[in-house]
Amino acid sequence: MNTKIKNAPFKYDIVGSFLRPEKLKDARRKFDAKEISANDLTQIEDECIKDLIKKQKSLGLNVITDGEFRRSWWHLDFMWGLNGINKVTVNKGYIFNDEETRAESAAVTGKITGKSHPFVEHFKYVKSFETDGVIARQTIPAPAQLLAELQRNTGKEPTSFYYPDETELIIDIAAAYHTVIMDLYNAGCRNVQLDDCTWGMFCDKKYWEARQKSNIDIRHITEQYIKVNNLAINDLPKDLAVTTHVCRGNYHSTWASQGGYEPIAEELFAKQNVDAYYLEFDDERSGGFEPLKHVSPNKQVVLGLITTKCPKLEDKGYIKSRVLEASKYVPLERLCLSPQCGFASTEEGNILTEEEQWSKIKLVKEIAAQIW
Repeated sequence: MNTKIKNAPFKYDIVGSFLRPEKLKDARRKFDAKEISANDLTQIEDECIKDLIKKQKSLGLNVITDGEFRRSWWHLDFMWGLNGINKVTVNKGYIFNDEETRAESAAVTGKITGKSHPFVEHFKYVKSFETDGVIARQTIPAPAQLLAELQRNTGKEPTSFYYPDETELIIDIAAAYHTVIMDLYNAGCRNVQLDDCTWGMFCDKKYWEARQKSNIDIRHITEQYIKVNNLAINDLPKDLAVTTHVCRGNYHSTWASQGGYEPIAEELFAKQNVDAYYLEFDDERSGGFEPLKHVSPNKQVVLGLITTKCPKLEDKGYIKSRVLEASKYVPLERLCLSPQCGFASTEEGNILTEEEQWSKIKLVKEIAAQIW
């Protein structure tokens, strides 16, 4: 068997983030108020992650994560950990369907590198809990996500100051990511997941109609995103599985974009050099399965058919029928099942309880066992 297939994805899988327990939220509030030290916070994070991993293992998952418990955001904390990138406060947060997030972003302060990224040490802790048949996964935002963040109106000016040549920016982002990924590999990581909302925005017709008013060339941007992602994961060890999760936004049970994968299927599914795609198909916003016909024959697809946005459990028969429908475009042996996204892409989390969260994971397992 191909070593990568043993490392990711799995028939019964997860996207990676979990609801933060109240103990952790309270510790973070106390840390922000300078009531506890950084060491105190780390100790509580360790305890909560250890407990989370125990729960993941008890449910028979083949993969474990830290639930992103050491982060506030699914993406920004990683970006802030790169050299040449700083945390900044901006005028406006990200706009979701009916909510606006905290107003934070990332800005360039110098040449970007990936040396000594803190996530490598974070991974080592999760790695220590690996056992036979259970592998540790590191989730990070895709290189394209960083490029998009630095191209936002809030970040354009400092970016162009340090990187007047956009090609140099792309090369440095890719190189920084490659450094981090290789450091993770040398720390024992064999499963890296690139989380990516950029493609989800391409699927949204209204979003791009608005962008085109600013003379944005969509084809040029898609080419940039493919280029930076592929450069970052080029020439990696053969036993390292690199997958990507294509997200449409997941904040406090709301969403940022809608639309099927048709507009980006040929570029993303055929040209991005990942081993598997974690895709959202949990409601009518996701469109149909026909775009999956563009997935290269050497890649797998994880169908995100179980929603993390609400506690109601899906009907098993209906989900099984959806998987069989998807198998018209990708053979069943190359399909897997998971929730459509994590349960807490930011520390706020989605609107359901921890018990309801674990019920969703159990449902994925039960359905996957019946299908495969």
